[in-house]
Amino acid sequence: MFVGSGKADEIKLLATQVGAHEILFDQNLSPSQQRNLERRLEMPVNDRTFLILEIFAQRARSHEGKLQVELARLQYLSTRLVRRWSHLERQSGGIGMRGGPGETQIELDRRMISEQIKRTRERLVKVKRQRNTQRRQRTRSEVFTVSLIGYTNAGKSTLFNALVKARAYAADQLFATLDTTTRQMYLAELETSISVSDTVGFIRDLPHGLVDAFQATLQEAISADLLLHVVDAANEEYPLQIEQVQQVLKEIGADQIPQLLVFNKIDALPPERQPQQMIDSFEIDGVQVPRLFVSAKSHDGLANLRQFLAKKAKAAIAMHVLCPDSVGVDGETGRMIEHPDS
Repeated sequence: MFVGSGKADEIKLLATQVGAHEILFDQNLSPSQQRNLERRLEMPVNDRTFLILEIFAQRARSHEGKLQVELARLQYLSTRLVRRWSHLERQSGGIGMRGGPGETQIELDRRMISEQIKRTRERLVKVKRQRNTQRRQRTRSEVFTVSLIGYTNAGKSTLFNALVKARAYAADQLFATLDTTTRQMYLAELETSISVSDTVGFIRDLPHGLVDAFQATLQEAISADLLLHVVDAANEEYPLQIEQVQQVLKEIGADQIPQLLVFNKIDALPPERQPQQMIDSFEIDGVQVPRLFVSAKSHDGLANLRQFLAKKAKAAIAMHVLCPDSVGVDGETGRMIEHPDS
């Protein structure tokens, strides 16, 4: 049951006292653990993955986002069929029916879900192919690409709107952004535009099924020339959140892409925690990473951020102009890469 029988009885008593109608575990439960807990507690039991999927389903707006949520939901549900249909018996032959044993309801549903998963994956492959085509076009146009990443509710969408003057949905809630939004940002210093993408937020113990399902969205981070790692500076647990984001980046193969730490929400910091310098560095995995302090809400520090982006974009463009043969395109990600001999 994931917990001992005594603890289960304690949970049941507490749920009865507060009038709860459902038990939610902040852990991932196996199907058998979930079934045993429901029998013992005599009420619905769900886990962390289920809650995240429910939030994702409410937030998804685009066709791509809905497909990703549907795939993750189907993969999760396919492991829970034993619990859902354990009360149904095998169909049997009889008068007016075919003779011999039929399929159990669980077998029918497993086959139907398997077919749905296959169809959804095929549709997502088409979406991924379209995104790769768009990325290759941006690469051929020598557009410098930037992706905003970070822990959920760190203020990525608010910062995105402030930088590119967009109207992407932003709210003080978990996973307000599920669908990748890409806009052009004009840099007066370069007299040209760069591409900026807002991506889904990360969270601790992100289920692997969700990472797999959201590969099309996370692909924007994998193919970026620079990652703006947005951090909620007002959250005292920000070091743990940075660590969780780094773990997800390693899982999707984006941990080697250059990063800029953007400590957001300095307007929410008390006077004693205000930064002494707006630009410094922060150590991640033994490496000093440049850090900027900003407030996407009040626009403090955004001028420094634009100057940093202009400097990085100028260096990348200069490298491509001076050594055009030294820069190639990664076939899978569409990101500009340097040839080892250059």
